[in-house]
Amino acid sequence: MELEELSRRLVPFCQAKYDDPDVRVHDVVKMPGHAGFAYGFRVATANAVGNTPDRPGVDSWFVRLPPPNVNWRGTADVLRQVAVLNALDATDVPHCSVQWSGDDLEWFDCPYFVVPWLTGDVLRLGEGEWGQSLPRDQLVELGRQAMTALAGVHKVDPAHAAYLGDPVPFEEDVTRWDRFHERAAEPERLARAPEVRRKLLERIPTDAPVGIFHGDFQTANLFCSKDGHLKAVIDWELTGIGATLNDVGWIATFSDPEAWPKGDGSRTMFLDPDTLIRLYREAWGGELPDLGWFRALAAYKFAIISGFNLSLHRRGKRHDPVWETTALAMEPLIDRALDLLG
Repeated sequence: MELEELSRRLVPFCQAKYDDPDVRVHDVVKMPGHAGFAYGFRVATANAVGNTPDRPGVDSWFVRLPPPNVNWRGTADVLRQVAVLNALDATDVPHCSVQWSGDDLEWFDCPYFVVPWLTGDVLRLGEGEWGQSLPRDQLVELGRQAMTALAGVHKVDPAHAAYLGDPVPFEEDVTRWDRFHERAAEPERLARAPEVRRKLLERIPTDAPVGIFHGDFQTANLFCSKDGHLKAVIDWELTGIGATLNDVGWIATFSDPEAWPKGDGSRTMFLDPDTLIRLYREAWGGELPDLGWFRALAAYKFAIISGFNLSLHRRGKRHDPVWETTALAMEPLIDRALDLLG
């Protein structure tokens, strides 16, 4: 949706929600990131709820809409995110509580939800970024906050987010990537992927915990103050019910130097996998069965995702040249998956 049209639609929406015909909507902007269609906006009104403390009479909001011209299912069903965020309201997990949501088409011709527009930034660890200036003890404390939040998500009764449907079978979490593998660019980089797939299917975990998972738990979805305090876990597009250790495997993989190339395609790491896993185990309060399997699955998935997204970019379907560099990790990720599977 163009900003001009969204600005026009937000006026009657805010007039209704605030019960104030004199509201003023301003600072409507497209939010950064790749996940969905999200916009920030501010509302000046006598009925402000006070979510912008430094500006009395002004509230700052973030509205999420599904992509245009798609079925409102799966990742495009923004109300899945609402179900999880509402379930988290009864917990200590830092998150954005939903102020308004609905599947009524009156306002935006699509489902929507609105949460507070937070001040801060996602955790950035690249060269010259603010996260790099944090000392080790602060990074460990931020890691503790993040992994404690993740354990808190996993402890929520899935019945409180029944809208998410049935649990994803463990086997399906392996085989669902087959169609993306078939369409990946530079398939030679995935030459050993079938071996990983076979080993994963041969060793499906039988007693790993099942609950609500985030689906993309990594530093880009940790929204923080720049002094290293976690303010919210964000971007729940991939949430569902299934194996919760997928989230632990995912963030461990993104912090595993053995899973990424040196030089081009390398990553600036957060905390090492052992530290992240230890912090999660302390918060979870129990054993983490078959964690190596979930780490291998994460590496396998991201290798295929990288090849698929590189294909989209090269075919002009989704311009995003960053995948030219990210895809250099396809082989190391597959090799690391095989190592983890022993």
